[in-house]
Order: sequence, then structure tokens, then C-alpha cells
Amino acid sequence: MVFVLDKHKKPLMPCTPKKARLLLSRQRAVVHRRYPFVIRLKDRRLEESVVQPLVLKIDPGSKTSGMAVARVEAAPQGEIHHAVHLAEVGHRGQQVHAAMGARARARRRRRSAHLCYRPPRFENRTRSKGWLPPSLCSRIGNVLTWARRYGHWTPITRLEVERVTFDLHLMQNPEIAGIEYQRGELAGWELRAYLLEKFQHRCVYCHRSEVPFEIDHQIPRSRGGSNRASNLVLSCHDCNAAKGHQTAAEFGHPEVGAQAKIPLKDAAAVNATRYALVLALEALSLPIGTWSGGRTRWNRDRFGLPKTHALDALCVGELAGVHARTLRTLRISASGRGQYCRTLFTRHGFPRGYLMRQKQVNGVQTGDLVLAVVPPPYQAQGTHKGRVAVRKSRFFRINGVDSIPARCCTVLQRSDGYEYAFV
Repeated sequence: MVFVLDKHKKPLMPCTPKKARLLLSRQRAVVHRRYPFVIRLKDRRLEESVVQPLVLKIDPGSKTSGMAVARVEAAPQGEIHHAVHLAEVGHRGQQVHAAMGARARARRRRRSAHLCYRPPRFENRTRSKGWLPPSLCSRIGNVLTWARRYGHWTPITRLEVERVTFDLHLMQNPEIAGIEYQRGELAGWELRAYLLEKFQHRCVYCHRSEVPFEIDHQIPRSRGGSNRASNLVLSCHDCNAAKGHQTAAEFGHPEVGAQAKIPLKDAAAVNATRYALVLALEALSLPIGTWSGGRTRWNRDRFGLPKTHALDALCVGELAGVHARTLRTLRISASGRGQYCRTLFTRHGFPRGYLMRQKQVNGVQTGDLVLAVVPPPYQAQGTHKGRVAVRKSRFFRINGVDSIPARCCTVLQRSDGYEYAFV
């Protein structure tokens, strides 16, 4: 689907690519943005149009977050969400973490060299309430940025966010008590989501992935094992039946016990940011609904959808059905906007080169989406389109092709810190 703006850049209902091509060919619209594709109408205003309620659905993740824009259809059995746009936002939290580590090592080296810098102090550096490390703030910033952008391009009326990844105490009825607390409609789904994430959708014994899974006890219940999460693993039916009443070590897999105690680093990153993300999204002044990851997987299994980040986002919330169509998913990867350090170092820490003092060459900077039409006399003759890497010599690099003259490049979209591709 193509996003549509009115003549005053107010969001209208998205249209099909065919409709967008007709509007552009008849000169009723102009291209506002390439990725994602947005057009702006010349002869339409929001007050003269009819818009339907759209909802932005977010499935936060440690490395990739899923986002979906859906049209809401009210039905007697509940809401049915029709997918309008699917996207996956790739985070750069690991790069931020590595950069912070490199900065800390450089700082410690300067202090140990007894240079003219302040002495190390560590007891007077209290952190404010709600402080998060920059690697986690980067993830929150990516989601907030794209939630704000989708709000500019589509008439979004509310947000649906998966806030708690593993909520072992979720209840549909807050007044339920006793053993019925553990026998609700979502009983077991939260624990299954935890185990699937922890063991990466693989059997711990035979490492198969494309099979139905069962929850197995390392130490069987018949031998005193409990139902604690640390005693549960993911197993296929064949291995579970062959294991029988043996422990995992007796079955020939002593490593399973240690693997089950490994902490979930990615899940910890998501859980550490779940409340901060909702607080940040409140700045958009839209109603926010929060749901658990167990409900998301329950919805996905009910509707028979494959496991992807974008479709997980579409399944967030209380739904009666979803229509995913055959939409292509836009892959958005956070790449940053460059670096302040202008010196390139070898692996041993010695300078090997220097970056340009100016980021732009002929009005083009690294990361811009450009179209280059190179005439025959040049070695890189032909038409090239993609992200550009600028050079001081005024011969650029596009999609692995070097020696593209700067004067042959036309900017299609300025760099905004993200890379785009369809998957």
C-alpha cells in the first residue's frame, strides 16, 4: 500500500500502488517520499475526505521490532484487523554497546598514561531515576521515531503495544481466584512463548525446528521434578517419547541442564525497556493498549499465520481475526548518521587514514538514495540506484560499483539514518 497526504501534508487513507500510479501519471499527485513510498495530492484536503480508523501495532524486540498499520473493521464477534503496511525495524543496540565499550577503553588508557586529564571518580556519579543505558535508549528511539513517522503519514487513532514478553501471571478476569487462576483461556501460552524464545524454536535433543514441540521436564515429575521454568525444556514428540522417565543427563544430553539455566539476554533487554517504551509513546497523545507476548502467539496460532516480526505485531491485542493479504514487508535497518571520530585506526590502534572534514560532496552525502545515469565513456556506464558512499575524489560508490562520477548522481531521498529493503 502507498501512503497518501493531502495538499497540506495531512494524512489520508492509503491507496493501492495502481491507484498511486494513476494519480502520478495524471499529475494529480507528486512523490513525497520514496521509502516508504508516500505521495501528496495536489487537489485534495483532509476536510473533503473520509478516513477510516487505523491502528499502529508494535511488537518490540531486542534486535528487530515488528510494526504493522491495520484498518479496523468492527464485527459482532470483535475487531478484525486488515493489514495495510508491514515493517520490521532492525536496531543497532549491539553497535552502540560496542562503541560505548571502545570509548571507555580509550578513557581508561588516557588515565593510566598519567596525562593531563581529571582523575577517575566513581562515587559521585549517581544516575537519575529511570536511567537506561544508551544501547537500550537506541531501541526505544527507533520505535518512537517510526511511530511518529507513521502518525504523520496515516490517520492513526490508537496504538497497540506488546509490553510484557513473558507474563506468567496474566489473567483475563482480575477477580478469578484459586486454581482457576492457572486454568484460564491463556493458560500455558505464556510459558510456551518463553520456552520457544529461550531455545530458539529447536528441540534441545535432536535440534530439529520444523516440527510440533512439546514441553519436557529435565527431571521427570515421576522422579521428583517440578514445573518450574528452569526444569522445562523444548522437545519434539519423538525425543520426548524416547526419553521416557530418564533425566536429560541419563538420556545422553548432560548439556541440557546448563543450557536451561542460561539467562535470556535479548529478553532481558526487552523487559528492561517495556515500561520506558510505553512512556515514550505517550508523547504521541494517542490511546495505548498494552498486551502480553503469550496472547500474541495465541492469536497467531489461531489465525494460522507464519512466525515473523511484522505478523507478530499484527497479532498484538484482542482480536477476532486478521487479514494479512500478500503485503511485502519493509525492512528498516538503523545505520546511524556517521561518527564524530575523523581518524581511522588499524587493529593495533595506529592511525591509518582520515575522513573528510565535510560530509557532503557535490551536495551528496553518504547514505543518500541516489539515481546515477553514467554515459558510455566512463567505466561504470549504465544506470545505478541505491545508497551512495561519497569520496573526496568525486567518484562515488553505489551498490558495490565504484568510479561513479558525482555529476551523474541525482538525489532521490536524503539519508535519515536508516537503510531500506523489501523482504
